[in-house]
Amino acid sequence: MEEEKRVEVHREERQNTGLVGATFIKYAAYIIIFFGILWFLISYVFPMFT
Repeated sequence: MEEEKRVEVHREERQNTGLVGATFIKYAAYIIIFFGILWFLISYVFPMFT
Protein backbone atom coordinates (compact mmCIF):
# COMPACT_ATOMS: atom_id res chain seq x y z
CA MET A 1 0.00 0.00 0.00
CA GLU A 2 1.41 3.38 -1.02
CA GLU A 3 1.54 6.24 1.40
CA GLU A 4 -0.21 9.33 0.29
CA LYS A 5 1.71 12.54 0.83
CA ARG A 6 -0.05 15.85 0.88
CA VAL A 7 1.91 19.01 0.53
CA GLU A 8 0.17 22.27 1.26
CA VAL A 9 1.59 25.30 -0.41
CA HIS A 10 0.91 28.58 1.30
CA ARG A 11 1.40 31.51 -0.99
CA GLU A 12 1.44 34.93 0.56
CA GLU A 13 -0.16 37.68 -1.46
CA ARG A 14 2.17 40.58 -0.86
CA GLN A 15 1.34 44.11 -1.81
CA ASN A 16 4.24 46.00 -3.26
CA THR A 17 3.93 49.02 -1.02
CA GLY A 18 7.55 49.88 -1.73
CA LEU A 19 6.86 50.03 -5.44
CA VAL A 20 3.75 52.13 -4.90
CA GLY A 21 5.70 54.53 -2.68
CA ALA A 22 8.52 54.84 -5.20
CA THR A 23 6.05 55.56 -8.00
CA PHE A 24 4.31 58.19 -5.86
CA ILE A 25 7.60 59.89 -5.05
CA LYS A 26 8.61 59.86 -8.73
CA TYR A 27 5.40 61.49 -9.93
CA ALA A 28 5.38 63.94 -7.01
CA ALA A 29 8.89 65.01 -8.06
CA TYR A 30 7.66 65.48 -11.65
CA ILE A 31 4.83 67.71 -10.43
CA ILE A 32 7.13 69.76 -8.18
CA ILE A 33 9.61 70.27 -11.04
CA PHE A 34 6.78 71.24 -13.40
CA PHE A 35 5.39 73.84 -11.02
CA GLY A 36 8.90 75.11 -10.28
CA ILE A 37 9.53 75.73 -13.98
CA LEU A 38 6.09 77.30 -14.34
CA TRP A 39 6.77 79.61 -11.37
CA PHE A 40 10.14 80.57 -12.87
CA LEU A 41 8.54 81.43 -16.20
CA ILE A 42 5.77 83.48 -14.61
CA SER A 43 8.06 85.30 -12.18
CA TYR A 44 11.10 86.06 -14.35
CA VAL A 45 10.49 85.43 -18.04
CA PHE A 46 6.91 86.65 -18.49
CA PRO A 47 7.52 90.14 -16.92
CA MET A 48 10.27 90.75 -19.51
CA PHE A 49 7.68 90.74 -22.29
CA THR A 50 5.22 93.11 -20.60
